[in-house]
Amino acid sequence: MSINRREFLKIAGISTIAGIGSVGLFDRLRKNALEASDYSPNLDALTAKRWAMVVDMSKFTTPEDYQKCINACHRTHNVPNFGNPKDEIKWIWTDTYEHTFPGQEHEYMPEDIKHRNFMLLCNHCQNPACVRVCPTKATFKRKDGIVMQDMHRCIGCRFCMAACPFGARSFNYRNPREFIKEEDINKEYPTRMIGVVEKCTFCTERLAVGKMPACVEEAPKGGLVFGDLDEPNSEVRKILSTTYTIRRKPDLGTEPSVFYVVGSSEFSIVPEIQ
Repeated sequence: MSINRREFLKIAGISTIAGIGSVGLFDRLRKNALEASDYSPNLDALTAKRWAMVVDMSKFTTPEDYQKCINACHRTHNVPNFGNPKDEIKWIWTDTYEHTFPGQEHEYMPEDIKHRNFMLLCNHCQNPACVRVCPTKATFKRKDGIVMQDMHRCIGCRFCMAACPFGARSFNYRNPREFIKEEDINKEYPTRMIGVVEKCTFCTERLAVGKMPACVEEAPKGGLVFGDLDEPNSEVRKILSTTYTIRRKPDLGTEPSVFYVVGSSEFSIVPEIQ
């Protein structure tokens, strides 16, 4: 009886697997399966359907209030300090109202708001432009809404930087490891190499062990509120339903997950007169 080439290869493959025996491939597969089934996620991890942040600017009253958040973030994530604006790497930074909310300013707005610095970070958009343009999927959106940056997969094309309308990404033109003191390195977070993009990740590594983002812990009380946007009873939702907030460049349709209380947080929605 003659057999064709496809049948021969099929029989040969089955014979090879069978020849390995019970102490070979099948035992290893069974062992790996057991190890995988034994794994369980950290029960202390903080989870959400969609993470979001509210920045209450009325709580930030001094430059030190901003700097504490920036320092905590950059120290936690081994962000290098190159010492000049040209090569600056930033996960959190500040800017004026005019540059933070272009097109939303007017000549009659309060002077203190017009000249105030606003805290900025990645907006973790619902429709992130950066994700669409990345050719290697180094930037991607998690199920909980956090937009991630895989610095091992990044090839340094900077398409994501060009697509991001918020300037939330930085590129390492120089070797960042040379600008972090050995005694300052956080060994629980990886350092980077030259030629990769990096940005805020809402401290996913801290969420995984039950901790809030570093900036939230260092902010003035109520200055940064972090929670689940899809949970009606979350603190974030309570603020958004009772206090007027704005987002950056809403006309672009990216749907940022970072909201700003620009004026006094005491301003609430006035009930409709019956």
